[in-house]
Amino acid sequence: MAAVIIRRVLQAALVMLVVALIAFTLFRFVGDPVNQMVGVDTSIEDRAQLRQQLGLNDPVYVQFARFVGQVARFDFGVSYQFKLPVIQLLRDRLPATMELALVSALFALLVGIPMGVYTGLHRDSWLSKIFLTVSLIGISLPTFLTGILLIFVFSVQLRLLPSFGRGDVVNLGYWTTGLLTWSGIKALILPSITLGLFQMTLIMRLVRSEMMEVLRTDYIKFARARGLTNRAVNFGHALKNTLVPVVTIAGLQIGAVVAFAIITETVFQWPGMGLMFLQAVQNADIPIMAAYLLLVAIIFVTINLVVDLLYAVIDPRIRVGGSAA
Repeated sequence: MAAVIIRRVLQAALVMLVVALIAFTLFRFVGDPVNQMVGVDTSIEDRAQLRQQLGLNDPVYVQFARFVGQVARFDFGVSYQFKLPVIQLLRDRLPATMELALVSALFALLVGIPMGVYTGLHRDSWLSKIFLTVSLIGISLPTFLTGILLIFVFSVQLRLLPSFGRGDVVNLGYWTTGLLTWSGIKALILPSITLGLFQMTLIMRLVRSEMMEVLRTDYIKFARARGLTNRAVNFGHALKNTLVPVVTIAGLQIGAVVAFAIITETVFQWPGMGLMFLQAVQNADIPIMAAYLLLVAIIFVTINLVVDLLYAVIDPRIRVGGSAA
């Protein structure tokens, strides 16, 4: 087990190093940082002095090593647009994005898994057909169109939920949350459904297919022959053996929710990192773009590492195989 953990950590470090190289290339070769930081009336001498202060005249490998060292200290530089440290901007926007992502992931899991189990056990019922139709619609519609339709129905027509913003939030020191206020909860409903609908339908269909496959295996037939109840067979044996691929997809989808929250945050004007990243692209704010790329990579790598460790908990064969290796 220890060997598996060490190997996964080394792989994660290698991935982060490659992502840091991509971010450095974006930071170094997409536009001139000096031109973004000074005005048009700045003299050539001042530009040259600023370039020397920033270390842009050093060899590329020296600049990359310095960049990796700064990233390791969570120093992403200063935003060209806001003239503030990027880490401060990310810290202010991170709670909104993570709150939206976590609620969307919970929605996808808590709704998708029961729907998948039901449609796998009751394949021919009318409710299963309704679930499959809903999942087909959810996986076919693009995210921005889903958000616009929800806004039109629940905000414009019914006037039940707000169409933009985060509502009232509570400051908990370094973290802000809208889950402790009624307006914050109402503002979270539409964007979380919009962001989690695709993941919910994906998880539902995966659980359904895995349940149908597992229920046809010999050990399930043997469990029924032993006289076990349907509840024990379906949930104690069949469902447990469908969790390995579900954990894989669910873990990666949580990272995808964070990465692709840009569209949802733009539609609902959610004050998170995705909206800030889109504004950074429009203004060629390279430090924010590079920091967002690195932060998303860190989230993906961390989630993937946690998923790999959960494998050993769910499937003992992986734990035995890792020990043997």
